[in-house]
Amino acid sequence: MGVLKLDIASSYSSPLLLPTISQIPHKPLSFLSTFSPSKLSPFPGCQIEVRRRGRSGSSKISCSANAGQLNETDLVVKEKSVSVILLAGGKGKRMGASMPKQYLPLLGQPIALYSFYTFSRMSAVKEIVVVCDPSYKDIFEDAKENIHIDVKFTLPGKERQDSVYSGLQAVDLNSELVCIHDSARPLVSTGDIEQVLKDGQLNGAAVLGVPVKATIKEANSESFVVRTLDRKTLWEMQTPQVIKPELLRKGFELVNRECLEVTDDVSIVEHLKHPVFITEGSYTNIKVTTPDDLLLAERILNLDSGEK
Repeated sequence: MGVLKLDIASSYSSPLLLPTISQIPHKPLSFLSTFSPSKLSPFPGCQIEVRRRGRSGSSKISCSANAGQLNETDLVVKEKSVSVILLAGGKGKRMGASMPKQYLPLLGQPIALYSFYTFSRMSAVKEIVVVCDPSYKDIFEDAKENIHIDVKFTLPGKERQDSVYSGLQAVDLNSELVCIHDSARPLVSTGDIEQVLKDGQLNGAAVLGVPVKATIKEANSESFVVRTLDRKTLWEMQTPQVIKPELLRKGFELVNRECLEVTDDVSIVEHLKHPVFITEGSYTNIKVTTPDDLLLAERILNLDSGEK
């Protein structure tokens, strides 16, 4: 395997693609528009990957080829090959609202519809399986008129893993990847989704995450510090979480058989001792859980609108 790597300073972040608002301002790698990828690589047709490194403030451009030849099928996620499971059945008790948080209006549109529309516009996505309470199904039914992919519905379970399992039962058997996303994360960018899909295809399982910025301490039951964890090795997990369907089904067989509880989707795969790749995402991919989160999301979108 030959690899060409170039480290460069950058504050690059993936632009957002949202249905009703413009892109969040960012500072792109402007010089990338001045050269052709083919000039960087000794291998014709080699694809260039730009990968951010949050702590160092640098980006890595890498080009991989096998014995001088690129295996396209390993690097490209095919069109209409991804099934999205959109989790929209949570109660959202911490928000203290009269309805689940994912249906609260964010600049006039239900929070859940932001990512719903974002996924619907991606060429790799063939269907969206919405896991929701039937009383909120009409929100997505009305939105179906504006998209051109299949939309299915399943019922949520008692726990998150039960809801994911419910959605998995409706996934098209020909799909090559399952992409699981919390509908309460409205600001996920298409660039981050595309990268985690690619990493999921290459590794079998991948998850968006960002490096932890705060100091994390482990405490005992009496609230005394046990130890300080090395934040250089710590990541905060986000969604989407991408898993090959056969791997996810195998993981669920183990989890259900041994009555295991998991807090996120790739944990199911971890129980199989299968490696999970962390795709570095964006700090703007927040989960709207509390009123403060809702205000932050509005602030981000308002700043974007003001810039435009």
